[in-house]
Amino acid sequence: MEPLEVAVADLWATGVSPNGHPTTFLREQLDAYGVVPADQLLATEQTKVWVAGTVTHRQRPATAQGTTFISLEDETGLINVVVSVGCWKRFRPVARGAGALLVRGRLQRYEGVVNIVAEHIAPLSVAAQVAARNFR
Repeated sequence: MEPLEVAVADLWATGVSPNGHPTTFLREQLDAYGVVPADQLLATEQTKVWVAGTVTHRQRPATAQGTTFISLEDETGLINVVVSVGCWKRFRPVARGAGALLVRGRLQRYEGVVNIVAEHIAPLSVAAQVAARNFR
């Protein structure tokens, strides 16, 4: 099997792939689009960024007044995405249903923690769908 096929089979069978994250196989296209990897978000000078990754969690705590928090994972780490009520309404079908997302947003950094405040959300086509832990 090709490396991508092995990664897809691993993700399907076990939920993890020791030989490569799905975004690894898309990195050239993502770089060409200007997507910033998770491990470069703290150091980037940009204030508006594109990020992409597979969805690991979607959460909407009762205390967050309708704000939804989405955790994305790329081959370099995790990305925290904050989705306002208005943004969620505009992009709800994609934000709720896609297994991987491409997000444009405002970069926030505070005491070493990085968040992306989403402004636009689009589906990211990857070869495998990873089951996210949603709204738990």
